[in-house]
Formats: sequence, C-alpha cells, structure tokens
Amino acid sequence: MKSVSIICFIVFVVSCAQQQVADNKTNAAIDSLEKRVERLEKEKYKPGLGELMAVIQLHHAKLWYAGINNNWKLSAFEVDEIKEIITAAQELETDRPEIKDLPMIFPSIDSITNSIHSKDPVSFKKNFLSLTNTCNACHKANHFEFNSITVPSAAPVSNQDFKVH
Repeated sequence: MKSVSIICFIVFVVSCAQQQVADNKTNAAIDSLEKRVERLEKEKYKPGLGELMAVIQLHHAKLWYAGINNNWKLSAFEVDEIKEIITAAQELETDRPEIKDLPMIFPSIDSITNSIHSKDPVSFKKNFLSLTNTCNACHKANHFEFNSITVPSAAPVSNQDFKVH
C-alpha cells in the first residue's frame, strides 16, 4: 500500500510539473501575441489629414451633382460620407492643430442636410455655397488659404449618373 501511495505521489508531482511547463508555454505564447498585436496597432496604416480632405473633396463634388439633379437619396448619402470622414479625421489626427477647427463645419452640414430632407433645390444651392465657404474659412484659419474649394464645374467622375432613376 505504501508503494502505491509513493507511486501516486510521484505521478502527482510529475503531472504538476508537466502542467507548470504547459502553463509557462501558454503564458509565453500569450505574451508574444500581445506584443505582436501592440506592434501591429502602432504600425497599421493611418491616412493623413490631406488624404482625408481629398476624399471629402470628392464627396463634396458628388454632393453638388446629386443635389442639382434632385437626387436626394444620393445627396443624403454623400453628406453622411462627409460627416463620417470628418469624424474619422477627428479620431485619427488628434495631434494636428487643424482638427480643433473642424467642428465649424457641422452647422453648414446640418443646414444642407435640412435642405436635402425638405428636397428644396433653392435652399440646397444656398446651403451648399455656405458649406463650401465654411471649408474655405477653415482652410484660411489654418493657413491653408491656398487650398480654395469651389462649387464644382465638372462632374468629379465620369462613371456615375447623378440623375434620379
């Protein structure tokens, strides 16, 4: 009986040691994965403010052509895209001083959104000009006055129909 107890004790000790080795390997693997995730988070692609503004400019132009063609669904989509990119810029570019002035755009966005919801082409044109002027006011406030935005004079893309179907 004594030998069975000793054997059981040895099996127990060996099992514990093996479990400890397995736990150490698991912890090492977790630590390694956590470090890799941290590194990937630091290295992931982050668009610059200029890239984000270029995308806003495209949606600004598409918003104009959708609105003057009374395509209110597309207009609503485009203004939502602009809001989404502005929010992304605020979240991604926290170290840029220009970001503090971005909220100046929201009253103009609200006004044009109201024009879109009311399907009012006259109000849309007036509020689009206000939106455009607000973009330029922000550029001027941040010493980017050389980057002047205008009401589009040509469709931004040739492969999209802005008319209502």
